Amino acid sequence: MHIQHDLPVTIDDILDAKERLAGHIYKTGMPRSNYLSECCHGEIYLKFENMQRTGSFKIRGAFNKLSSLTDEERQRGVVACSAGNHAQGVSLSCAMLGINGKVVMPVSAPKSKVAATSDYSAQVVMHGENFNDTIAKVSEIVEMEGRIFIPPYNDEKVIAGQGTIGLEILEDLYDVDNVILPVGGGGLIAGVALAIKSINPTINIIGVQAENVHGMTASFRAGKITSHRTTGTLADGCDVSRPGDLTFEIVNALVSDMILVSEEEIRHSMLALIQRNKIIAEGAGALATAALLSGKLDDIIKGRKTVSLISGGNIDLSRVSAITGAGEF
Repeated sequence: MHIQHDLPVTIDDILDAKERLAGHIYKTGMPRSNYLSECCHGEIYLKFENMQRTGSFKIRGAFNKLSSLTDEERQRGVVACSAGNHAQGVSLSCAMLGINGKVVMPVSAPKSKVAATSDYSAQVVMHGENFNDTIAKVSEIVEMEGRIFIPPYNDEKVIAGQGTIGLEILEDLYDVDNVILPVGGGGLIAGVALAIKSINPTINIIGVQAENVHGMTASFRAGKITSHRTTGTLADGCDVSRPGDLTFEIVNALVSDMILVSEEEIRHSMLALIQRNKIIAEGAGALATAALLSGKLDDIIKGRKTVSLISGGNIDLSRVSAITGAGEF
């Protein structure tokens, strides 16, 4: 496979992002999981982005975008919308860079994520029931206050920031065969696919989504952007019904396959990570491992080296209690 030269983000963009992020984010660990390796009859490594600053990978893209703004743009301030992880990434990045930030969150956002976002620095505006409501409020704020909008995934700088994960994976495991990633709007998988495929095109990049919400998978299978959402999902961080045009273009060009998992498979994965690997992962963070444990990837992981990305660990304790109380693994 040859990387298209006309894709919206390049390996140089990701290398630039790595320089911007140096000293501001963690290079997260990637140990081998003995339990998952035995279950899957291959070598399984877990990339711990749940241990990243703010508890998820999102700060990479947010910081790269914010640090790329001009002085004039920084003085105008920024605004974002998110139910959680992007909000926290933007808020902490604003604090680190001295930028005035405002984040619109739906009224249903978990209280712990609202509190964390506010604590980092940004002013939180609670508005609406869903993404459409919050994005409408953001448009109003941009028009009234002149702030710069910081997108959660469909942006070149955000994609490049997330792509730095791909560089770290290859630094620690240059001969990896497969990289399995959770997918919502597609910023994470687009960036990682670009980084890894630019260096070694033979590595398989596989995305995972919930059966209940899988706009990117529906688009990938149709060959054009389309929407899909039947109801909510435990993987609320990936509850995106329609992917971005930039992210879809990259995914369509570079990703090997997209896999769907059920709500029970997500719960099973969260419980396995807690009990067998001592890792707290939110539903979205457990998607990649859910795909491994489901048996749907057995043909490509048996006897090979695979990285499963734990994208975040921001989960309310009440949700953890419900998951663990639903029965032992």
